[in-house]
Amino acid sequence: MSTAAAPSAVAARIAVEPVTPVIGAEISGVDLSQPLDAQTLAEIQAALHKWRVIFFRDQDLNNDQFKAFGRSFGPLTPAHPITEGLYEHPEIWERQVDEYRVRRSENDNLKPGARAPRDYKGWHIDITFVANPNRYSVLYGVQIPPYGGDTVFANLVAAYEGLSPKIRALIDDLQAVHQTSDYDGDGRSRIPRRDGRSTGPFASLHPLVRVHPETGEKLLFLNPGTTTHIPGLKQPESEALLDLLHFELTRPEYQVRFRLASEVAGGLGQPGRRSRRTHRLRSFRPPARRASDHRGRRPPLRSRRFPFAGARGRAVQRSRLNG
Repeated sequence: MSTAAAPSAVAARIAVEPVTPVIGAEISGVDLSQPLDAQTLAEIQAALHKWRVIFFRDQDLNNDQFKAFGRSFGPLTPAHPITEGLYEHPEIWERQVDEYRVRRSENDNLKPGARAPRDYKGWHIDITFVANPNRYSVLYGVQIPPYGGDTVFANLVAAYEGLSPKIRALIDDLQAVHQTSDYDGDGRSRIPRRDGRSTGPFASLHPLVRVHPETGEKLLFLNPGTTTHIPGLKQPESEALLDLLHFELTRPEYQVRFRLASEVAGGLGQPGRRSRRTHRLRSFRPPARRASDHRGRRPPLRSRRFPFAGARGRAVQRSRLNG
Protein backbone atom coordinates (compact mmCIF):
# COMPACT_ATOMS: atom_id res chain seq x y z
CA MET A 1 0.00 0.00 0.00
CA SER A 2 1.40 3.39 -0.96
CA THR A 3 0.68 6.67 0.75
CA ALA A 4 1.01 10.14 -0.66
CA ALA A 5 3.54 12.36 1.04
CA ALA A 6 2.00 15.09 3.19
CA PRO A 7 2.32 18.48 1.54
CA SER A 8 5.10 20.57 3.05
CA ALA A 9 4.28 23.82 4.76
CA VAL A 10 4.38 26.84 2.51
CA ALA A 11 7.66 28.67 2.96
CA ALA A 12 7.38 32.11 4.54
CA ARG A 13 7.76 35.01 2.10
CA ILE A 14 9.05 37.49 4.69
CA ALA A 15 11.38 37.45 7.69
CA VAL A 16 10.04 38.92 10.95
CA GLU A 17 12.52 40.03 13.61
CA PRO A 18 10.97 41.37 16.85
CA VAL A 19 12.49 44.57 18.21
CA THR A 20 11.15 44.15 21.77
CA PRO A 21 9.15 41.35 23.44
CA VAL A 22 6.07 43.61 23.66
CA ILE A 23 5.83 45.71 20.51
CA GLY A 24 7.54 46.25 17.18
CA ALA A 25 9.11 44.02 14.53
CA GLU A 26 11.31 44.61 11.51
CA ILE A 27 10.21 42.99 8.25
CA SER A 28 12.73 42.00 5.60
CA GLY A 29 12.71 39.96 2.42
CA VAL A 30 10.18 42.14 0.62
CA ASP A 31 10.41 45.00 -1.88
CA LEU A 32 7.50 47.36 -1.25
CA SER A 33 8.00 49.10 -4.58
CA GLN A 34 6.63 45.98 -6.28
CA PRO A 35 3.10 44.51 -6.18
CA LEU A 36 2.65 42.11 -3.26
CA ASP A 37 1.03 38.69 -3.65
CA ALA A 38 -1.73 37.45 -1.34
CA GLN A 39 0.55 35.31 0.84
CA THR A 40 3.03 38.12 1.44
CA LEU A 41 0.22 40.52 2.34
CA ALA A 42 -1.26 37.96 4.73
CA GLU A 43 2.11 37.48 6.44
CA ILE A 44 2.59 41.23 6.80
CA GLN A 45 -0.91 41.58 8.25
CA ALA A 46 -0.28 38.73 10.71
CA ALA A 47 2.98 40.34 11.84
CA LEU A 48 1.18 43.64 12.33
CA HIS A 49 -1.53 42.06 14.47
CA LYS A 50 1.07 40.32 16.62
CA TRP A 51 3.63 43.12 16.97
CA ARG A 52 1.34 46.21 16.68
CA VAL A 53 3.79 48.22 14.56
CA ILE A 54 6.10 46.92 11.85
CA PHE A 55 9.14 48.46 10.17
CA PHE A 56 10.60 48.02 6.70
CA ARG A 57 14.15 49.20 6.08
CA ASP A 58 15.97 50.02 2.84
CA GLN A 59 12.85 50.82 0.84
CA ASP A 60 12.99 53.32 -2.06
CA LEU A 61 9.46 54.39 -2.98
CA ASN A 62 8.05 57.19 -5.05
CA ASN A 63 4.64 58.60 -4.14
CA ASP A 64 2.72 56.28 -6.47
CA GLN A 65 4.49 53.19 -5.11
CA PHE A 66 3.93 54.41 -1.56
CA LYS A 67 0.19 54.69 -2.20
CA ALA A 68 0.07 51.35 -4.03
CA PHE A 69 1.51 49.66 -0.94
CA GLY A 70 -1.17 51.32 1.20
CA ARG A 71 -3.98 50.27 -1.13
CA SER A 72 -2.93 46.66 -0.62
CA PHE A 73 -4.62 46.94 2.79
CA GLY A 74 -7.67 49.00 1.86
CA PRO A 75 -8.85 52.25 0.26
CA LEU A 76 -6.94 55.42 1.16
CA THR A 77 -8.48 58.52 2.72
CA PRO A 78 -7.49 62.17 2.25
CA ALA A 79 -4.29 62.83 4.19
CA HIS A 80 -5.91 64.79 7.03
CA PRO A 81 -9.38 66.19 7.80
CA ILE A 82 -8.00 69.70 8.35
CA THR A 83 -4.70 70.03 6.52
CA GLU A 84 -4.58 68.93 2.89
CA GLY A 85 -2.05 66.54 1.46
CA LEU A 86 0.28 67.02 -1.47
CA TYR A 87 -1.33 68.72 -4.47
CA GLU A 88 -0.92 65.75 -6.84
CA HIS A 89 -1.17 63.15 -4.06
CA PRO A 90 -3.87 64.31 -1.62
CA GLU A 91 -3.62 61.03 0.31
CA ILE A 92 -0.07 61.91 1.42
CA TRP A 93 0.73 64.39 4.16
CA GLU A 94 4.31 65.67 4.16
CA ARG A 95 5.74 67.07 7.40
CA GLN A 96 8.98 68.88 8.18
CA VAL A 97 10.85 69.28 11.44
CA ASP A 98 10.19 73.02 11.75
CA GLU A 99 6.44 72.39 12.01
CA TYR A 100 7.01 70.44 15.23
CA ARG A 101 9.57 72.91 16.53
CA VAL A 102 7.09 75.81 16.58
CA ARG A 103 4.56 73.92 18.65
CA ARG A 104 7.19 72.63 21.06
CA SER A 105 8.50 76.16 21.56
CA GLU A 106 4.99 77.39 22.40
CA ASN A 107 4.63 74.70 25.07
CA ASP A 108 8.09 75.40 26.49
CA ASN A 109 7.21 79.06 26.94
CA LEU A 110 3.87 78.81 28.70
CA LYS A 111 3.09 81.54 31.22
CA PRO A 112 3.92 80.69 34.87
CA GLY A 113 1.10 78.62 36.36
CA ALA A 114 -0.22 77.52 32.97
CA ARG A 115 -0.59 73.78 32.53
CA ALA A 116 1.01 72.12 29.54
CA PRO A 117 -1.33 69.96 27.43
CA ARG A 118 -1.34 66.21 28.06
CA ASP A 119 0.42 65.67 24.75
CA TYR A 120 3.23 68.03 25.80
CA LYS A 121 5.84 65.44 24.89
CA GLY A 122 4.17 64.48 21.65
CA TRP A 123 2.31 61.27 22.45
CA HIS A 124 -0.69 60.94 20.17
CA ILE A 125 -2.94 58.82 18.01
CA ASP A 126 -3.68 60.32 14.62
CA ILE A 127 -7.08 61.86 13.89
CA THR A 128 -9.28 60.53 16.69
CA PHE A 129 -11.61 63.52 16.58
CA VAL A 130 -13.67 62.11 13.69
CA ALA A 131 -16.50 59.59 14.05
CA ASN A 132 -14.72 56.86 12.06
CA PRO A 133 -10.94 57.11 12.56
CA ASN A 134 -8.82 55.55 9.87
CA ARG A 135 -7.68 51.99 10.29
CA TYR A 136 -3.97 52.21 9.46
CA SER A 137 -1.24 54.81 9.04
CA VAL A 138 2.02 54.43 7.13
CA LEU A 139 5.07 56.62 7.72
CA TYR A 140 7.91 56.98 5.22
CA GLY A 141 11.17 58.79 5.97
CA VAL A 142 12.24 60.94 3.03
CA GLN A 143 15.15 62.93 4.46
CA ILE A 144 16.66 61.54 7.61
CA PRO A 145 19.24 63.27 9.86
CA PRO A 146 22.44 61.36 10.70
CA TYR A 147 21.20 60.99 14.28
CA GLY A 148 18.12 61.78 16.36
CA GLY A 149 14.52 62.16 15.27
CA ASP A 150 13.58 58.71 16.57
CA THR A 151 9.95 57.64 16.90
CA VAL A 152 8.57 55.74 19.89
CA PHE A 153 5.46 53.55 19.74
CA ALA A 154 3.46 52.19 22.68
CA ASN A 155 1.34 49.04 22.90
CA LEU A 156 -2.21 49.98 23.94
CA VAL A 157 -3.26 46.37 24.49
CA ALA A 158 -0.42 45.84 26.96
CA ALA A 159 -1.25 49.15 28.65
CA TYR A 160 -4.84 48.03 29.18
CA GLU A 161 -3.86 44.57 30.38
CA GLY A 162 -1.36 46.13 32.81
CA LEU A 163 -4.13 47.94 34.71
CA SER A 164 -5.55 46.41 37.87
CA PRO A 165 -8.82 44.49 37.40
CA LYS A 166 -10.83 47.12 39.31
CA ILE A 167 -9.56 49.95 37.10
CA ARG A 168 -10.32 47.89 33.98
CA ALA A 169 -13.84 47.29 35.28
CA LEU A 170 -14.23 51.03 35.94
CA ILE A 171 -13.24 52.14 32.45
CA ASP A 172 -14.66 49.30 30.30
CA ASP A 173 -18.01 51.04 29.77
CA LEU A 174 -16.83 54.67 29.78
CA GLN A 175 -16.64 56.93 26.74
CA ALA A 176 -14.49 59.97 26.05
CA VAL A 177 -14.88 63.08 23.92
CA HIS A 178 -12.21 63.73 21.27
CA GLN A 179 -12.12 67.13 19.59
CA THR A 180 -9.79 69.24 17.51
CA SER A 181 -7.19 71.18 19.44
CA ASP A 182 -4.86 74.09 18.73
CA TYR A 183 -2.39 71.55 17.37
CA ASP A 184 -4.89 70.72 14.64
CA GLY A 185 -5.61 74.36 13.89
CA ASP A 186 -8.67 74.89 16.07
CA GLY A 187 -9.17 78.57 16.81
CA ARG A 188 -6.91 79.62 13.95
CA SER A 189 -7.76 80.81 10.48
CA ARG A 190 -8.17 77.75 8.28
CA ILE A 191 -7.52 77.69 4.57
CA PRO A 192 -10.48 76.29 2.56
CA ARG A 193 -9.74 72.86 1.14
CA ARG A 194 -9.37 72.30 -2.59
CA ASP A 195 -11.67 69.29 -2.37
CA GLY A 196 -14.43 71.31 -0.69
CA ARG A 197 -14.44 69.20 2.50
CA SER A 198 -15.14 70.84 5.84
CA THR A 199 -12.11 71.78 7.95
CA GLY A 200 -14.06 71.46 11.20
CA PRO A 201 -14.08 71.99 14.07
CA PHE A 202 -14.57 68.29 14.73
CA ALA A 203 -15.69 66.36 17.82
CA SER A 204 -16.54 62.70 18.38
CA LEU A 205 -17.41 60.30 21.18
CA HIS A 206 -15.42 57.06 21.41
CA PRO A 207 -15.25 54.18 23.91
CA LEU A 208 -12.37 54.56 26.34
CA VAL A 209 -11.72 50.85 25.82
CA ARG A 210 -12.08 49.38 22.36
CA VAL A 211 -12.11 45.82 21.09
CA HIS A 212 -9.75 45.08 18.24
CA PRO A 213 -11.98 43.90 15.35
CA GLU A 214 -9.57 41.23 14.10
CA THR A 215 -7.92 39.93 17.27
CA GLY A 216 -10.70 40.53 19.81
CA GLU A 217 -8.24 42.13 22.26
CA LYS A 218 -9.23 45.04 24.47
CA LEU A 219 -7.11 48.19 24.28
CA LEU A 220 -7.05 51.70 25.68
CA PHE A 221 -8.27 54.33 23.25
CA LEU A 222 -7.45 57.83 24.34
CA ASN A 223 -5.42 60.59 22.80
CA PRO A 224 -3.59 63.16 24.93
CA GLY A 225 -3.82 65.67 22.10
CA THR A 226 -7.57 65.53 21.53
CA THR A 227 -9.31 63.67 24.39
CA THR A 228 -10.94 66.39 26.49
CA HIS A 229 -13.15 64.67 29.07
CA ILE A 230 -15.19 61.64 30.08
CA PRO A 231 -18.95 62.34 30.04
CA GLY A 232 -20.73 61.38 33.25
CA LEU A 233 -17.78 62.18 35.49
CA LYS A 234 -17.11 65.40 37.36
CA GLN A 235 -14.35 67.51 35.82
CA PRO A 236 -11.73 66.69 38.52
CA GLU A 237 -12.61 62.99 38.28
CA SER A 238 -12.36 63.00 34.50
CA GLU A 239 -9.05 64.83 34.53
CA ALA A 240 -7.54 62.56 37.19
CA LEU A 241 -8.59 59.39 35.37
CA LEU A 242 -7.30 60.60 32.01
CA ASP A 243 -3.99 61.60 33.61
CA LEU A 244 -3.69 58.16 35.20
CA LEU A 245 -4.36 56.39 31.90
CA HIS A 246 -1.99 58.67 30.02
CA PHE A 247 0.74 57.81 32.54
CA GLU A 248 0.08 54.12 31.97
CA LEU A 249 0.23 54.50 28.19
CA THR A 250 3.69 56.06 28.33
CA ARG A 251 5.39 53.51 30.58
CA PRO A 252 8.72 52.42 29.03
CA GLU A 253 7.90 48.72 29.30
CA TYR A 254 5.15 49.15 26.69
CA GLN A 255 7.33 50.99 24.18
CA VAL A 256 9.57 50.45 21.20
CA ARG A 257 11.95 53.14 19.93
CA PHE A 258 12.65 53.16 16.22
CA ARG A 259 15.56 54.85 14.48
CA LEU A 260 14.49 56.13 11.05
CA ALA A 261 16.83 55.43 8.16
CA SER A 262 15.07 55.92 4.83
CA GLU A 263 12.45 53.29 5.47
CA VAL A 264 8.76 52.79 5.69
CA ALA A 265 7.48 52.44 9.22
CA GLY A 266 4.21 50.58 8.91
CA GLY A 267 2.01 51.97 11.58
CA LEU A 268 -0.61 49.72 10.18
CA GLY A 269 -0.98 49.48 13.84
CA GLN A 270 -3.57 47.42 15.53
CA PRO A 271 -6.17 49.08 14.32
CA GLY A 272 -3.56 50.21 12.06
CA ARG A 273 -3.04 52.29 14.91
CA ARG A 274 -5.57 50.16 16.54
CA SER A 275 -3.26 49.04 19.22
CA ARG A 276 -0.30 51.32 19.15
CA ARG A 277 0.38 54.93 19.93
CA THR A 278 3.19 57.20 18.73
CA HIS A 279 5.73 59.77 19.80
CA ARG A 280 8.48 61.24 17.65
CA LEU A 281 11.37 62.07 19.95
CA ARG A 282 12.56 65.64 20.23
CA SER A 283 16.15 64.58 19.93
CA PHE A 284 17.09 66.07 16.59
CA ARG A 285 19.23 69.07 15.81
CA PRO A 286 19.97 69.80 12.16
CA PRO A 287 23.47 68.86 11.03
CA ALA A 288 25.76 71.47 9.54
CA ARG A 289 25.35 69.82 6.14
CA ARG A 290 22.12 68.29 4.97
CA ALA A 291 21.68 65.70 2.29
CA SER A 292 19.05 66.19 -0.42
CA ASP A 293 16.44 63.60 -1.30
CA HIS A 294 15.92 62.27 -4.80
CA ARG A 295 14.03 65.42 -5.79
CA GLY A 296 16.73 67.75 -4.53
CA ARG A 297 14.88 69.46 -1.67
CA ARG A 298 16.82 70.06 1.52
CA PRO A 299 14.83 70.25 4.78
CA PRO A 300 16.66 68.55 7.69
CA LEU A 301 13.94 66.01 8.31
CA ARG A 302 10.91 65.24 6.23
CA SER A 303 8.47 62.37 6.33
CA ARG A 304 5.36 61.36 4.44
CA ARG A 305 2.36 59.60 5.80
CA PHE A 306 -1.13 58.64 4.75
CA PRO A 307 -4.12 57.09 6.51
CA PHE A 308 -6.40 54.25 5.42
CA ALA A 309 -10.17 54.22 5.41
CA GLY A 310 -12.13 52.26 7.99
CA ALA A 311 -11.11 51.56 11.60
CA ARG A 312 -11.98 50.45 15.06
CA GLY A 313 -9.27 50.40 17.73
CA ARG A 314 -5.78 51.85 18.01
CA ALA A 315 -2.11 52.32 18.94
CA VAL A 316 0.01 55.41 19.71
CA GLN A 317 2.86 57.31 18.33
CA ARG A 318 5.08 59.76 20.11
CA SER A 319 6.96 62.60 18.51
CA ARG A 320 9.53 65.01 19.76
CA LEU A 321 11.92 66.87 17.49
CA ASN A 322 14.59 69.12 18.81
CA GLY A 323 15.88 72.49 17.83
